[in-house]
Amino acid sequence: MEKIGFIGLGIMGKPMALNLLKAGFPVGVLAGSQASGALREAGADVWPDAAALAAGSDMVITMLPDSPQVEEVVNGGVLAGIRAGSLFIDMSTIAPLVARKLYETMQEKGVEALDAPVSGGQVGAEGATLSIMVGGNAAAFGRALPVFQAMGKNIVHIGEPGAGQTTKACNQMIVGQTIQAVAEAFTLAVNAGVDLVKMREVLLGGFAQSRILDLHGQRMIDGNFKPGFKIKLHQKDLNIALQTGRQLNLTLPGTETAARQMQTAAAQGNAELDHSALFLAMKK
Repeated sequence: MEKIGFIGLGIMGKPMALNLLKAGFPVGVLAGSQASGALREAGADVWPDAAALAAGSDMVITMLPDSPQVEEVVNGGVLAGIRAGSLFIDMSTIAPLVARKLYETMQEKGVEALDAPVSGGQVGAEGATLSIMVGGNAAAFGRALPVFQAMGKNIVHIGEPGAGQTTKACNQMIVGQTIQAVAEAFTLAVNAGVDLVKMREVLLGGFAQSRILDLHGQRMIDGNFKPGFKIKLHQKDLNIALQTGRQLNLTLPGTETAARQMQTAAAQGNAELDHSALFLAMKK
């Protein structure tokens, strides 16, 4: 099995790397990362820096917060070590323009690159049930498919480089606006004296039913905003969507509204809370 170097062991990356180990893949991680000890105990090799990790891997996967971090890791070590014939897979959520630039950079090194952002949150990462949307060469996708199958269930090759990131931006637009809709509806109901538990129950049986109403509606009722996906990260994703829209001369009014609500929630001190905490912004 191909050796995988995995960079980015956060809320999502750590369980994804652990699932690769469980599937039998040889995995290498960076020394000094907060979770590297746990990965070492699970059987991962530990490398001193990104260049060494890339040189010792057949595939390099990054799972980082944003475009600048991915570019920093790539330019600060991965490019120096990665070998021609290797495969670079970025599973972070970054700007489509940056994904295409990374693809071109890797091509110059004789390396194929895929942008493969995910959806499903911490639960999906831990349960290996992530949705994975992939942009890049079809042959490279075929090569990476067994790796993706160790981390996710709904895996689709979308198209050309950057297509995966564009799809993820669309996903985050829909999710963000739906959370805002649920938060608004719950705020209206509370102020009208309606029982949220009963309202959620009946709405789940009708056309308003959604996974967000189910899971995040329950979070709002319980006041449980422990992060599965932080507001600050969703705010970043919506800004990517708006930036992409501007590049295409598009106005995205619903996304603009959701992004403003994310900004308001962050300004209220809730940037580290789950994105369902938009309900708190509505309550204020």
